[in-house]
Amino acid sequence: MGRENKNTSLSFEPETPWNWSETGELTLSVDISNPEAKSTHVMFRLSNASGDNHNSNVLVPAKSSDTYHIVISGGSINIETGMRSSPPMPIEGVTPFVWRYGNKNIDLSEVSALTFSFGEIGADKTLIFDNLTLIPSHPYDIDYMDGVTDAYGQNAFVDFKNKITSDRDLKAKNVAEQAGLDDRLMPDRSRFGGFKNGPKLEATGYFTTAKVKGKWWMVDPEGYLFFSHGLANVRMANTSTITGMDFTDDSVRYKDPNDLTPDDSKGIETVSGEALKTRYVASEMRRDMFSCLPEYDSELGQHFSYRKSTHQGVLEHGETFSFYQANLERKYGESTPNSFIQDWRETTLKRMRNWGFTSFGNWVDPIFYDNKRVPYFANGWIIGDFKTVSTGNDYWSPLPDPFDPEFAVRTRVTIEKIASEVNNSPWCAGIFIDNEKSWGNMGSIESQYAIVINTLGRVASESPTKAVFVKNLQAKYPSINALNQAWSTKFASWDGFANGVTLQDFNDNMVQDFSDMLYLYAAEYFKIVSSELKRAMPNHMYMGVRMASWGKTPEIVRASAEYADVVSYNLYREVMHDKTWAFLAEVDKPSIIGEFHIGSFDTGYFNPGLVFAHDQEERGEMYTQYMKSVLENPYMVGAHWFQYIDSPVTGRAYDGENYNVGFVTVTDTPYQEMVEAAQAFNAKIYSARYEE
Repeated sequence: MGRENKNTSLSFEPETPWNWSETGELTLSVDISNPEAKSTHVMFRLSNASGDNHNSNVLVPAKSSDTYHIVISGGSINIETGMRSSPPMPIEGVTPFVWRYGNKNIDLSEVSALTFSFGEIGADKTLIFDNLTLIPSHPYDIDYMDGVTDAYGQNAFVDFKNKITSDRDLKAKNVAEQAGLDDRLMPDRSRFGGFKNGPKLEATGYFTTAKVKGKWWMVDPEGYLFFSHGLANVRMANTSTITGMDFTDDSVRYKDPNDLTPDDSKGIETVSGEALKTRYVASEMRRDMFSCLPEYDSELGQHFSYRKSTHQGVLEHGETFSFYQANLERKYGESTPNSFIQDWRETTLKRMRNWGFTSFGNWVDPIFYDNKRVPYFANGWIIGDFKTVSTGNDYWSPLPDPFDPEFAVRTRVTIEKIASEVNNSPWCAGIFIDNEKSWGNMGSIESQYAIVINTLGRVASESPTKAVFVKNLQAKYPSINALNQAWSTKFASWDGFANGVTLQDFNDNMVQDFSDMLYLYAAEYFKIVSSELKRAMPNHMYMGVRMASWGKTPEIVRASAEYADVVSYNLYREVMHDKTWAFLAEVDKPSIIGEFHIGSFDTGYFNPGLVFAHDQEERGEMYTQYMKSVLENPYMVGAHWFQYIDSPVTGRAYDGENYNVGFVTVTDTPYQEMVEAAQAFNAKIYSARYEE
């Protein structure tokens, strides 16, 4: 596998599809050897003749040879535990692939390909595959998960470095850490974290951008060049996990229609009073995962909360508990109500400065907005009762219909709330709005233009975007016959077209019109958000919508670049590959990575994250490799690690993410290997980027 190839894969494709539908529950066994001195991240995809797929991944450690199992059907594949991929049953001598996405119940009657791919690698690598064999899936015992978490929210089944075993241990580690947190900036930093030893541009009093020596930069309020590198999701909102308990009292599930914060971004919401008396076991499996939860009337009872809705998991709603927040109370004590939160805030600020980060990433708790020591990015979601459009496969939620006037109303309300929280602070480097929308993805006409194709199938009187599409086409084509001639279609009238059409065969003219309509849709979204931000917060930059790697078509990128001050992307890979990101030269806008991470299995997690390392030391090495690839890109003005805190071992309440991707554990203990890697990299961040 060559570093110069942005995508390398090994595929097994039969001349006629395999029929595996009548052979029982199946697992693919494969021997993989890695003779190299670096680990390799491997993705697996099973595809069928209908276009469905089934995806999983694994890490093959350096200098290793092992047998790997990929569950195809049965076993753990259909067990819903409320975690991202069910924790596999341990089988001696076997390493399991981790389920990622796709169709768990894929039709196996026409299996068309088995593909191992290696993504965007940072160095030349070699792997040896042998003995691909179909075997029966190993039975899954759901009781395996009983008591998996201890009183501190750690994996109770395994020991690992820095595992907390007592409150005394937790407090002792805190005392030792505090002694080393001097709250000093690195010597080459300006007051706002910019490059003090570099050129000084105009001091505008707020963060801006500029191109210097052929590279894009952010510029801090004093005029110093600034590269934004920090940790995202520094908040309590995603630290809770579903306990398996719920309440029959429907009042706990009431949602205010004027609410500006989605469930995923909310912190502790306590259930009390009469509703508390209606508590019951909604999932015995989830309840039994916890060996030691406190009582509601105990000191730690305040860390119970309620999730009114979930994205996926065992329960659609239910009681939650935040082990992380409980551990903060154990660690710092509580001299006044919630004083431990202020202690956490102070320690976090010292860590960011001591570890050499120049800013926070997205989704930092608003309690940091007035800190005046570490720059931050404010954030908001546009939610409300406006109409939506769809790709037909909306991962997080349907997309807004920006041509519905209610969307502009809700945008204004959201941004005015953000403006009141930021209060014109020069420490706010920019504003992120929304996240990882399902804009469509490359690979086929159907996937790239799914918004357009699905919307054209709707009735114009019920869809403002459809009505705009019809008007746009009528302006281009003077008659329905002209449209038919261009598209090779047989529509009877514009009225019939407005009432919804099904499109299957696509010619070049049709695809060009799809592209124009997708841009038209996206431009309206970004224009509304941008104009509201400029009206309410004229001194602050619009950082875009953090497009996922699976949702950044050229039309969406172009629209974002037209209206955002900085274009943002989330990228979970080993590196930022030059060939994949060559399009940035054409866009020529300051850009930023809003999320990336690397995780490992060595701290008791069942799912390390989207990109794997062998252990904490290799996590640090891979972090450094990734950041170097970003720093070398002339269009990148920063990158943010996702996230500050490990996910709950049993999965975060909203969607079950149970990843080892934090710089700190669920007990708020820093991973020293990650800290040292960050300090070493950050000490040279400005000299390396400016002087190379």
